[in-house]
Amino acid sequence: MTPPTLQNPKKVFSYKTIISPGAEVLHKDKGSKFYGYAIPIKTDVEVKDVLESLKQKHSSAGHFCYAYQHGIETTYYRVSDDGEPSNSAGMPIYGQLQAFGVTNTLLIVIRYFGGTKLGVGGLINAYKTTAKLSLESSQIKKLDILIPIKLHFAYKDLSKVMRIIKKYQLILKSQQLEMACEVLILVKKIKLKSVISAFEAFHKIKVEILND
Repeated sequence: MTPPTLQNPKKVFSYKTIISPGAEVLHKDKGSKFYGYAIPIKTDVEVKDVLESLKQKHSSAGHFCYAYQHGIETTYYRVSDDGEPSNSAGMPIYGQLQAFGVTNTLLIVIRYFGGTKLGVGGLINAYKTTAKLSLESSQIKKLDILIPIKLHFAYKDLSKVMRIIKKYQLILKSQQLEMACEVLILVKKIKLKSVISAFEAFHKIKVEILND
């Protein structure tokens, strides 16, 4: 299996994704049935697991075509026509991921052949329509990119730290409050520079960015 295609990195502060699997959708065209699924994913391994599960559920289906994209600033995508004519299934499905602007999402369209050939144009339309219906049946949410930061400071500076956390509405994940304190917070990436500056204004507060 070829690795997923790498998209160019982008400077972004938020992204759109589906937060739970969408409802199963069904599109019919000239006797053929197309079942569509939208599933949240973050890794290639998850894609394999979902496909295996759906192949058990739809054991008599002829084609399991899909497209997925994962990652935020650096994104990866893969498409599969699964035996359909080249670019008649995977790319039309992927086009809907692009149209809806979502990532960390897998779209699978399963076809039961109905006895009448649709032609390449008909297949493109059927797979595109089913993918679109799948995303429309899903809850798409815009999420902020959150950066974890660990703060190191003396207990006497706790009130200063908590004031800044409250001012910037930061997410407090964990805290270890002793003579030497450690606090883990999540900061919206768009606010990262201003939040770091606020903490570093107090020279006795050490700021550690865990990942960016």
